[in-house]
Amino acid sequence: MKSVGLVELAKIAGVSVSTASRALSNHPRVARGTRERIVALAQEHGFRLNQTASALRKQRTGAIGVVVPLGHEVDQALSDPFFMGLVGGLADALSRRGYDLFLSRVLPQGPGWLEDIIASGRVDGIILIGQSDQIDVIEQVAEDYERMVVWGAARLGSHQVTVGTDNVTGGELAARHLIARGCKRLAFLGNPEVPEFADRYRGFHAAIAEAQGVADMVVPIHLTVENAYQEMRDFLDANPAPDGVLAASDVIAMSAIRAFADRGLRVPADVAVVGYDDILLAGYTSPALTTIRQDVVHGADLLVELLLARIAGQTVGSVAMLPELIVRDSA
Repeated sequence: MKSVGLVELAKIAGVSVSTASRALSNHPRVARGTRERIVALAQEHGFRLNQTASALRKQRTGAIGVVVPLGHEVDQALSDPFFMGLVGGLADALSRRGYDLFLSRVLPQGPGWLEDIIASGRVDGIILIGQSDQIDVIEQVAEDYERMVVWGAARLGSHQVTVGTDNVTGGELAARHLIARGCKRLAFLGNPEVPEFADRYRGFHAAIAEAQGVADMVVPIHLTVENAYQEMRDFLDANPAPDGVLAASDVIAMSAIRAFADRGLRVPADVAVVGYDDILLAGYTSPALTTIRQDVVHGADLLVELLLARIAGQTVGSVAMLPELIVRDSA
């Protein structure tokens, strides 16, 4: 008889993969009757119960899962410069501590995608890069699963342990810089429904609200280069150009600069542009990009440090790094 895997066993039992895993490891949170039923089904269908239970008890694979959920931006690639910078920092930080990196780009399908990754037993813990539109799913898992840290936005009362930049302050820094340059029609380029971007816009808008005679708007733009470029062109076809923008990422900022040039608008003389991230290429564009720096190397080290502390049973809190305005030629 062909044996079944954990995912198939969970389907047969009519439970989530994480519930099946917990039942097989005799987890006290699973009701006794449910545990006994799943164990019986495992034996009936040839599931290798003893081997799996042993692996779950050992909780040591020597690998850490680095997971990039792309619920809101399905076309975004792992070759995105921000992802590559952070993943490179994570690889170095994990290697120094004797761990391998298991990288996974996920297009979430249903609410159980994160539980399925955890239940696979392939990693000792998880680092999530971004919350995308999955913050509720992540929060539900974080209530019970402690071997996880998240690059993203902190929320009061959340169970998630996060590392990231103080995005509200970053948005404020950008807006004040643009206002100091004399900009009056400011635009935020990006999707304000993503938690980190929402915080950037909140700080951006708050700083503008304190100024007199300054207006702001939101231009929803995707993160991929070609989409951001085309969407900025479409916006300029239908609307007057802003004289200052904060892009939610450096990639969006670079795409916007190209679109402005196509319309004969000069940066920064006609439109001042501020990006966010300070990716490696930011200083080599033409004009060189003014941006809000996130120290991803330090951030990667913090993510690994906090995760390994959690794996060791220690209690740790979230960290919000201070952003830095890097002034170059674009604003």
